[in-house]
Amino acid sequence: MLKIAYHPIYKHHLPHGHRFPMMKYELLPQQLLHEGTCTAANFFEPNFPDDSHILEVHDATYYDDLVNLELKPSAARKIGFPLSTELVQRERIIADGTIKGCEFALEHGIAMNIAGGTHHAYSNRGEAFCMLNDQAIGARYLQNKKLKNNILIIDLDVHQGNGTAEIFNTDHSVFTFSMHGKGNYPFKKETSDLDIALDKGTTDQEYLSVLKNTLPELLGKVQPDFIFYLCGVDVLASDKLGTLALTLEGCKERDRFVLQTCFDANIPVQCSMGGGYSPDIKIIVEAHANTFRLAQDIYA
Repeated sequence: MLKIAYHPIYKHHLPHGHRFPMMKYELLPQQLLHEGTCTAANFFEPNFPDDSHILEVHDATYYDDLVNLELKPSAARKIGFPLSTELVQRERIIADGTIKGCEFALEHGIAMNIAGGTHHAYSNRGEAFCMLNDQAIGARYLQNKKLKNNILIIDLDVHQGNGTAEIFNTDHSVFTFSMHGKGNYPFKKETSDLDIALDKGTTDQEYLSVLKNTLPELLGKVQPDFIFYLCGVDVLASDKLGTLALTLEGCKERDRFVLQTCFDANIPVQCSMGGGYSPDIKIIVEAHANTFRLAQDIYA
């Protein structure tokens, strides 16, 4: 059975007019239940993880300052959310959703997190709506528990996974692959194990051609025993923070290809949703919902 991490805290109150679409975290599970893609049995509620799992990835001083709301104002501004106890609790619970998702993926082949994909969180700082790097934490959890060792992170958000690249920059047991918009944030990129930067306006055909020529070869090279998939929908042409030009169908085909490839290779995969900033919230929800529909179809 497909297991999906969701907690009501995912939808965090923000000041009126804030550009981050928090509403999607409430609407997405509602849509999946309403249309019958999922039932209540598919969802599980994460909690606070053991701090030791977070500290395997994040600097202790940074984490302590974050939890105690003692970050310097300049560091807090880079995160982009007004800091609060509830916000930090939310981030910790999202990380636990991914940790527990790893366990479910080992059992069922796949697991999803309604939130997560916080790939701009570095080992010692947060930025761009990310404070704790959920998939990096999940990767270390698997390794430290000796559940899996050779890990591939597929990051197809429109923005480079700079925090993830920094965390694993000297670790050959975690291969970081980021395919993103060349001119997008972050404007100073880190170095992933494989970076593919796409030109502004890249359409479905070109995007999918690059992906389909890259991923199978990458699996053969890396031979991962676990995959993390960051499936941001900010690759859409309608996205106000992206530079690519995918259609809803193109984005859906991207997800179909990645999930089918993982399934065919019999490699467990944990999926975190990542970004999506189209002005019309219905477009964001529909694009994310496609990922869950495909997971149910492929892994049924």
